[in-house]
Amino acid sequence: MPESQALLADDFPYPPQLGKLAGNRREVIMAHTSVSTPLGVIEGFFGRPWSWSARESYASFMAQHGYDFYIYAPKSDAILRRRWQEDWTAAQWSQLLQLRSRYQQAGVKFGVGLSPYELYRQPSADSRVALTRKIESLNRLEPDILCLLFDDMRGDLPELAQRQVELVQTAANTTSASRIVFCPTYYSFDPILEKVFGARPADYWKTLAQGLDSAIDIFWTGPKVCSEHYPEAHLEQVNSLLGRRPFLWDNYPVNDSQKLCQQLRLQAFSKDRAHLEGHLAGHAVNPMNQPYLSQIPLSTLPQAYREGDGYQTEAAFIQACQRLCEPALAERLIEDRPLLQDTGLDALTESQRLHLKNRYQPFADSSVSAQELLNWLSGHYAFDPACLTE
Repeated sequence: MPESQALLADDFPYPPQLGKLAGNRREVIMAHTSVSTPLGVIEGFFGRPWSWSARESYASFMAQHGYDFYIYAPKSDAILRRRWQEDWTAAQWSQLLQLRSRYQQAGVKFGVGLSPYELYRQPSADSRVALTRKIESLNRLEPDILCLLFDDMRGDLPELAQRQVELVQTAANTTSASRIVFCPTYYSFDPILEKVFGARPADYWKTLAQGLDSAIDIFWTGPKVCSEHYPEAHLEQVNSLLGRRPFLWDNYPVNDSQKLCQQLRLQAFSKDRAHLEGHLAGHAVNPMNQPYLSQIPLSTLPQAYREGDGYQTEAAFIQACQRLCEPALAERLIEDRPLLQDTGLDALTESQRLHLKNRYQPFADSSVSAQELLNWLSGHYAFDPACLTE
């Protein structure tokens, strides 16, 4: 189990303007860490979802390592996406209530990410009524954060920005959450977004910047959808473009794509993450499909923020393995990281796969991380194209 040495942050500061959106629910909070940027995990990947027990275990993990918030937004939950106007079953609702309770008990903010699929293509009045009804239902979860996510949807609509502004304002007027984060359809300069989702309407970002209340945050993934680095000049450009500091959606260590599912992205966060303080409204990381192996890199992000120039990626990785795993398992993960992350599953020879299975099988009964690794080697996390359309 991880050592409880990291500073806890019971809350993170909310923009003062948000008082007019949240009314008397707005909270005045004292920070318990020297890191002012809110750090969190957004469960926002495609493919094989986490178990409810894994989600609950993250409450204590995040509190122990200095994270401030968790956002429930798995792409596999159709009630948040294609079937968003439906309700969860009684069993699912009970699990969500228990999940929220665990995070409240741990002092970690709990959020929900709603993706009302292409709602902006409906007549404005109808779409606002439908969204209001859904937000009122979500209020029963008492989320601290509401994310309205319009990513991974067609965007080639001339009035796209204005319609999305109206919907975000409807959500803001309805939600009981104290913080609202909006994900636009075009959330990066990456040309792949226009290739897949259609041409971005003229003045899209300018219209969003002018129309959205300054207290509403906007997700941004960086220069690319899966960015390796976040140059200061880029973040300042986005700040000017959006009229506010971006709320970073960091797609590391996520591995849900056809290419990335071949990798176990165990390496610690790169050194540039140690220099993002002051440039962001918040920093949410999207983890791997493997929740427990994800804890190795995830445990290093708050460390990078705290240590600044003194942060060293390789040393942080080694320390994370040793902190989270029994000694023998940690030693093997450190030795094998190049094979697991850099070589990747599809490039491993049969002898290398067999060698790795033999190395980690002895830990299968004592370590869920080892179980995840063995399942990955056996192809249990293979990319399924159907996950993009369900």
